[in-house]
Amino acid sequence: MEASLAWLDDPTVFRVGKLPARSDHTVYESASAYRNGSQRLRQSLDGTWGFHYGETPQHRTPAFFEPKNQVARQNFTSIQVPGHIQLQGFGQIQYINTLYPWDGQVYRRPPMIDEDETSYPGIFSEASDNPVGEYTRTFEVPEHFANRTVRLQFEGVERAMYVWVNGHFVGYSEDSFSRAEFDITTYLVPGENFLAVAVYKLSTAAFLEDQDMFRFSGIFRSVWLEASALVDIQDVSFVPTVTGNVGKVTGTVTVQHAGLIDARLEAVVIGPDNQVVATTQRPLANDEVIFELSVPEVQVWSHQSPTLYEMQLTIRAADGAELAFVPYRIGFRTLSVTDEQQIQLNGRRLFLNGVNRHEWHPSRGRALTVADMAEDVALFKKFHINAVRTSHYPNQMAWYFMMDEAGVYVMAETNLESHGTWQKMGAVEPSVNVPGSHSAWREVVLDRARSNYEQFKNHVSILFWSLGNESYAGENIAAMNAFYKEHDKTRLTHYEGVFHNRQFNAVISDVESRMYASPADILAYLQQKPVKPYLNCEFMHSMGNSVGGFDEYIALYNQSPAYTGGFVWDYVDQALWQRDAITGEQVLSYGGDFNDRHSDYEFSGNGLFFADRQPKPALQEVAYYYEQFDN
Repeated sequence: MEASLAWLDDPTVFRVGKLPARSDHTVYESASAYRNGSQRLRQSLDGTWGFHYGETPQHRTPAFFEPKNQVARQNFTSIQVPGHIQLQGFGQIQYINTLYPWDGQVYRRPPMIDEDETSYPGIFSEASDNPVGEYTRTFEVPEHFANRTVRLQFEGVERAMYVWVNGHFVGYSEDSFSRAEFDITTYLVPGENFLAVAVYKLSTAAFLEDQDMFRFSGIFRSVWLEASALVDIQDVSFVPTVTGNVGKVTGTVTVQHAGLIDARLEAVVIGPDNQVVATTQRPLANDEVIFELSVPEVQVWSHQSPTLYEMQLTIRAADGAELAFVPYRIGFRTLSVTDEQQIQLNGRRLFLNGVNRHEWHPSRGRALTVADMAEDVALFKKFHINAVRTSHYPNQMAWYFMMDEAGVYVMAETNLESHGTWQKMGAVEPSVNVPGSHSAWREVVLDRARSNYEQFKNHVSILFWSLGNESYAGENIAAMNAFYKEHDKTRLTHYEGVFHNRQFNAVISDVESRMYASPADILAYLQQKPVKPYLNCEFMHSMGNSVGGFDEYIALYNQSPAYTGGFVWDYVDQALWQRDAITGEQVLSYGGDFNDRHSDYEFSGNGLFFADRQPKPALQEVAYYYEQFDN
């Protein structure tokens, strides 16, 4: 198959050659390799890459992906991966809230709406505002990767990505914040291999990624080569349940085993005291192995007591030799809604002391390190924050493991916001809203929901699947809700936008959720025999001298059992270090400080913390009231 720029213009093309989404498990060659920290099945491709920046698709480099074509790459320089293109000296830094980055400069109507089955040729593939970053690097495949499936993994790329290996087109991917994997086994050669990636800032995916944030592009999360174990464990799914004081784990393991019918799966549960509490074996006769385990006297997981068990999966040959090993920390809990619409965790009322959190660092933007995330976890604990909404996209995989360990409740948001298609100059006007109920836009948003679910389905900290943010409502978002409900009976769904289109109230969202409703408006809802629990997905907009009156929201806890609290907007300012032209000092700079027009200026500064994690005065009030329900 040949790559086509026309895919940038077509909402029905969003994955080509891309492997199905799967769980975020890690495979080791053996249990001893895991205990010794030896991970020979993964190789990082982070670091310095060759790079060329083209202002438009017409400025792309023909045949730059051909390994021997040095002439095509004579003007290439270098760039760091992971990292944003715009933070490494290329292109324009721009911050925008609800509008699209092209509004006021280029008119674009989303293609294939109102049952129009045609695209708009050239809307992005021939656009004057669609820069392309062309990346190259060489790598050698370790000898022990031979005769194994080898996957190429991109953890995050904004926004539309074409991939070649040794000159062969491998695939195309959108969905900036979900992992993209490609099977490159057949394209590899002994010795040096050549990887090429073209990343376009705009495609039809941009209509679905209109989040309130700085608009960047490029490979901003890590890139990996991953080889399969001798038996390829492709996916794992754990469904822990609790009845009384007994926990039960239903597990499903998907494998590719090349006819090793004499192999077996061993499943072991290790308790918090490091003792084996349950074990079973199953023959590896099919590509899917299902098992159940019972754990007596189980300790439930919560914010107050984030108890985790370790599930260990071992594939053994008939002679007992280890062929693959997967460890995964799981937790047991219950989540329910009472007749009074009170959300309960483990039979106790749930209080959400939450924040909305963009991934952000003042030097690296959304390209975070594990140390950055660990700092945020420590601040959550210090200031009594017990819940986080991953606004408005899937976060790095490490973050969800940290939330499990820290006991932080997660609203896991799908990568969807189409704010600029239905709200114009503050008015609700959804005539060209996507995804809406347009058939051409259904599969792309279902794919985003599927990626979010499949990748993070095993995390005990996730209590809510969020369908996205500020995208109005329609049949396609209802289909996303149905997908989550079909695949997961242990969590609730969330979506605020149905507030604007009550036609879908019964089929979108398990909770009533509104943006910045006043305490009086919330109380009015709660006093009218609510049919859903009430949850503030965004409230107390923390900008400037704000967040006063927090006590009025906290008082609602005592006025209705259906009130669940919520998430302050937001956790940390989106601001970047920039050298002041007059003083020469490094200062935190906001939207508009980068000659970006149009821009929403200092509206990027809504945090309880400054971008460098220095607390703002408003945090004192939030922490004071959150501490009262941090139990």
